[in-house]
Amino acid sequence: MNQNFDIIIVGGGAAGFFTAINIAEKNPKLKVAILERGTEVLNKVRISGGGRCNVTHACFEPNELVKFYPRGEKELRGPFHQFCSGDTIEWFEKHGVELKIEADGRMFPVSNSSQTIIDCFLKATQKLGIAVLTGQSVQSIFKKDNLWKIETQNENYLTEKLILATGSNPKIWEMLQTFGHAVVSPVPSLFTFNIKDARIKELPGVTAQVTVKVKDTKLTSTGPLLITHWGMSGPTILKLSAWGARILHDKNYQFTIFVNWLNDVDATDAEKILKELKQEHAKKSVSKKSPFELTNRLWESLVLASGIESETKWADLSKIQLQNLANQLTNGTFQVNGKSTFKEEFVTAGGIDLKEINFKTMESKLHENLYFAGEIVNIDAITGGFNFQNAWTSGFIVANVIS
Repeated sequence: MNQNFDIIIVGGGAAGFFTAINIAEKNPKLKVAILERGTEVLNKVRISGGGRCNVTHACFEPNELVKFYPRGEKELRGPFHQFCSGDTIEWFEKHGVELKIEADGRMFPVSNSSQTIIDCFLKATQKLGIAVLTGQSVQSIFKKDNLWKIETQNENYLTEKLILATGSNPKIWEMLQTFGHAVVSPVPSLFTFNIKDARIKELPGVTAQVTVKVKDTKLTSTGPLLITHWGMSGPTILKLSAWGARILHDKNYQFTIFVNWLNDVDATDAEKILKELKQEHAKKSVSKKSPFELTNRLWESLVLASGIESETKWADLSKIQLQNLANQLTNGTFQVNGKSTFKEEFVTAGGIDLKEINFKTMESKLHENLYFAGEIVNIDAITGGFNFQNAWTSGFIVANVIS
């Protein structure tokens, strides 16, 4: 027995729900269903942003917003002119959810709970009569006459228009390849660097404003770095991992980084500053107090790594020791040996080749009435609400076109 719907959305996540709600609001006569393989919907929404749900980012200029997407920058410019962060804020306000901006630009529900977003979506789907069908793992998809036939393990569905919002689901990607779609193989995008190094071993929890470069590449990133038990993390490292997702994967996550703990001061200038400090603080111990915006613990560790003993006074520093210290401060070399990914915040680079999608409609260029929303396509962003913004924008465009 086939169940018939006007529109079927596969994937009960952020993109799937947002698309369904917008379609049904624009055209309440349409019979819409969401098929979700798991027993629960909106799981990623629940755990995102540490359970607070980082809905979007307070960047309201489409041409600026696209710069946060290592993959998709060019393609998203048009879509963001249709539906941007400001539209997201307005949409959620209309649906009873107020958002707030944090100091770093990330936006969360005022309630500080992702449950607010989940409740908003569930309430809307109930009100609009959207069928939310869980435990529906898609086994096959094929075209029958002018309809799409979707077989799950226990049901068959027919629909005129099919929207895939399945995120990084390899099984669906495989099915699409049989339809002639090219899939860019997925690799992890947001991860931290595993580093075993005496200089940072005792410093978990220490942060600094730094510039990091990856040796033998053009990859560079500036921002806050966090030292952890397993190495280095924080926005600047996550940014590098996103922009370098493919390059670092090809290096098998074995590579060298250079850390400038003084951010934009080079070794020559650092040496000059250190010489002045040598004059000013001649009688004081070098390692006791950081003269830069670094924690005392980090400063002390870098002093020791420069071959300067803990009781050494500034006046007693040799030229070589000054050079070593300038080098440790501005060009510290660290060996990365592997990565750690956050299971909850897991984002992949990869998905349907962007050349095969019409970004005015999010429709497949190869198959009529087949649409995509969210992370199923080869678009991903750094952390900060940008991946969700892509889900909202692509879902809104699909809804606009087909309802």
